[in-house]
Amino acid sequence: MVTAVAAGTTMLLAGGIASAHVTANVYGDTPEKGGYGAIVLRVPNEEERVGTTKLEMTLDPEYGITSARTKPVPGWTAEVTKTDDVVTKITWTAEDGHEIAAGSHSYEEFEFVIGALPDDVDTLVLPTAQTYSNGKTVNWEQPPTDDDAERPAPVVELAESSGSGHSHGSGPTHGDSNHHPSENAEDAAGSTDATDDTARLLGGAGLVLGALGLGLGVGATMRARKAGKS
Repeated sequence: MVTAVAAGTTMLLAGGIASAHVTANVYGDTPEKGGYGAIVLRVPNEEERVGTTKLEMTLDPEYGITSARTKPVPGWTAEVTKTDDVVTKITWTAEDGHEIAAGSHSYEEFEFVIGALPDDVDTLVLPTAQTYSNGKTVNWEQPPTDDDAERPAPVVELAESSGSGHSHGSGPTHGDSNHHPSENAEDAAGSTDATDDTARLLGGAGLVLGALGLGLGVGATMRARKAGKS
């Protein structure tokens, strides 16, 4: 019990430290080089007396990303900035009363899809500026290679291209720029439902055949008994 409690405490402490950083997360398959990727920017509040009211995530123009879509966050507006048709920044701004709450217990997630991803880098570095309601700005921009960095930039690892031109369904396909990883989950759920229906049908048929067999067996037994008495 002592060992388990100690291990759990260590995990909680480590999780608290990690969660204090602005991070870029991928919920699903790793985005592929040359494809499209759905990324979630997780932003915790770190100030005890003020909340987070604005985020500015920058993209290196050398990535050559030309498309960006943001998922609506209630109470926040999003703006995509382009320079020479290349996406260079995404800015989220809180409306009055919708900032990430003051203190160190609240966070918000901002999801976006970008592409086509560069095919000549292994990691996307996404420097992000976090602004609080008192005007203070914290820049999460230090190189991810710096193990001692106090304000590391959010990063996303890229997988080698599978040849499909997309990130395992994470980006637009067949011209549908609204395609989202959750659609794959819906397709999978539909396939599962179809399989379940087939299983139920076969199971029902088996029960009917079993009942018929039982009936025939009972009838044969009764006829045999009557014949024996005769």
